[in-house]
Amino acid sequence: MIRWLGACRHEFRKFRSRLIVSVVYVFFASAMGVGFFLPSGAVKRFFVKIGNYWLGILLYTILVVGAADVIHVILKRSKKINQEKLQSFKVFVVSGIICAVGIAVLSVWGMINAGNIRTTRYEAVIEKNAGDLKQMKVILAADLHMGYNIGCDHIRQMVEKINAEDPDLVVFAGDIFDNEYEALDHPEELISIFRGIKSRYGVYACYGNHDIKEKILAGFTFGGNNGKKQSDVRMDTFLEKAGITLLRDESVLVADSVYLYGRPDRHRPGRGIQTRKTPAEITEGMDLSKPVLVIDHQPAELVELANAGVDLDLCGHTHDGQTFPGNLTVRLMWENACGYLKKGDMHNIVTSGVGVFGPNMRVGTAAEICAVTVKFEGKKD
Repeated sequence: MIRWLGACRHEFRKFRSRLIVSVVYVFFASAMGVGFFLPSGAVKRFFVKIGNYWLGILLYTILVVGAADVIHVILKRSKKINQEKLQSFKVFVVSGIICAVGIAVLSVWGMINAGNIRTTRYEAVIEKNAGDLKQMKVILAADLHMGYNIGCDHIRQMVEKINAEDPDLVVFAGDIFDNEYEALDHPEELISIFRGIKSRYGVYACYGNHDIKEKILAGFTFGGNNGKKQSDVRMDTFLEKAGITLLRDESVLVADSVYLYGRPDRHRPGRGIQTRKTPAEITEGMDLSKPVLVIDHQPAELVELANAGVDLDLCGHTHDGQTFPGNLTVRLMWENACGYLKKGDMHNIVTSGVGVFGPNMRVGTAAEICAVTVKFEGKKD
């Protein structure tokens, strides 16, 4: 970068200018690490937010500059290219400008896109009777990751999107928090915003792998493997005050007609749960002539859930990869990385999530809530 700046303008060849550039670079590059070790407070929030933006910019700097280097190597081996011109001052400057513009466009677009919540609509037909209910509008949201990246404005936009769908049922499929409860900006205001959700049959949630008390850096948690990881008690209290019913490996009968089961996270089941129930144990004792809906943070055990009689499995966790090229590689990890999949008689829907983890960007993916119109139709003879 310093070489390119020096080529663009003579001023950047001076020691003082190089020192200033280096200091600025080190400030941004170290912000994430500095924030990790600072005690909770405004200063920590500032450094963590700067670091999360920097992480995304760094990702696209590596990708863009790496791609430029690959192209340069290919062109160097071509006999049709004038090698003298390829190594010229002009090509060096122009290629640097192209890289800088590419990094800036991807980064700025990613920041803007991450703050824009969309509504994705699905329809699922369940061949069971649900009493007097012929259909139900279910809103699925997941991966809010409330904390340093996601605050009141983003959650307020989400609630407005939810209420615009006039939902019968609202479910949050985990990762409501981003590990550190102290990272919440104005928790009481957030609670008030959540209480504005209008749902005929209530608001329910299950926990995900980030709904535990643990230090987090660049979206990844630290704290060792010793001891059982649990949610912060304040998280549980937050949901209760917000009017959200947390389902801990348990079910409720919605409108006396539809089962809703909330599973704990498969890797970090949380307080009071040593081992979560298997899919077969979930439906044991249920009247399977009634529809069975499950909220599960990670889209796993799809075959087992389908075989156990689950009709609709609602998940999150994947973020659809969040940032390119993650949206491509995540499909190698999950049978249904994002969107809709029919597994036997079961419908599986995975949302890309409302918030972000790590880089405060979305490139190639969308922040979303899912509006699922569930139609109940008795089996045809």
